[in-house]
Amino acid sequence: MKATHLGLGMACTLLVAACAAQEQETEPAAEPAPTYSPESRDLTQADIERLMEELSNWGRWGDDDQLGTANLITPEKRLEALALATEGISVSLAHPLIIEQAVDVPFPFERAILRLPDPDEEPAFRGGVSDRYEISYHGYSHSHIDALCHILYKGKMYNGYSQDTVTGEGCTRSSIFNLRGGIVTRGIVFDIPRLKGVQYLEPGTPIYTEDLEAFEEMAGLRVRSGDAIFIRTGRWARRAELGPWNVSQNAAGLHASTMPWVRSRDISFIGSDAALDVVPSQVEGVDLPVHTLTIVAMGLDIFDNQDLEAVAETAADLGRWEFLLVAGPLAVETGTGSPINALAIF
Repeated sequence: MKATHLGLGMACTLLVAACAAQEQETEPAAEPAPTYSPESRDLTQADIERLMEELSNWGRWGDDDQLGTANLITPEKRLEALALATEGISVSLAHPLIIEQAVDVPFPFERAILRLPDPDEEPAFRGGVSDRYEISYHGYSHSHIDALCHILYKGKMYNGYSQDTVTGEGCTRSSIFNLRGGIVTRGIVFDIPRLKGVQYLEPGTPIYTEDLEAFEEMAGLRVRSGDAIFIRTGRWARRAELGPWNVSQNAAGLHASTMPWVRSRDISFIGSDAALDVVPSQVEGVDLPVHTLTIVAMGLDIFDNQDLEAVAETAADLGRWEFLLVAGPLAVETGTGSPINALAIF
């Protein structure tokens, strides 16, 4: 009997070992570590011109492509992202539309009620109300997404389309209409103030590649092809505490030296709680180099002025910084962008 027990134990051990070996054989191989050439922090205009060539995605998806890095979101990527919705928690990334003019809101959101119930009339069997919205969304005020035709470099937009394709009717190439099918992918919030142990970054603070990689290590994740990333600087937390300031002249954000890292990770969309660039840019003679390199060279649309306070808090509470991202811009056929209410679903 003792020998029989020993034999069964040995058999079980061998079976477990065989199963483990089979699992190891069937597990997908780990993705190779991304490679890129680190850039100096002391960039010049000539460096930005060089990076426009080195980081370019022009022609990668064909000479007629108008989607850019949105091509990286495959059906498989969407299905992978859908699996992240395990808690049933939905968080909006849109900041409430600001209706009062301020130094960072030169063009507030405007709204007019067009129809109201008449208090002097007998209530009808069926009634209704309506209103009209007016919004100038580009800039540093309202949550929006930039189309690939929004930024030009030396008379051209992403994939070499000429500025002549922009008319009084709008963008005839690379407009926001191309994203009308919606954006569904894995989203990641990079909470840089949390990484640095502060509530928010001071305006003008640059975020470098080592900060992005340090956050990956802290969060225990790695950005993969087709992901959308959102950089929290704490802009809205600082505004709530200290009041508005001229964000267009002084804002925390990505330094242009991070762009090779962004390109190497094949990110599909990128955004922040301001306009992504550190301001001033720290590159003499070049305004918004990150905007130019992402949108024009890479074909990478930007989510601007996202409110990342609630999503960062939810991520910290859950101990996970990835989520299902769902977003849909307005279907404006020749639009340069769109107001947007992106959702992070955990």
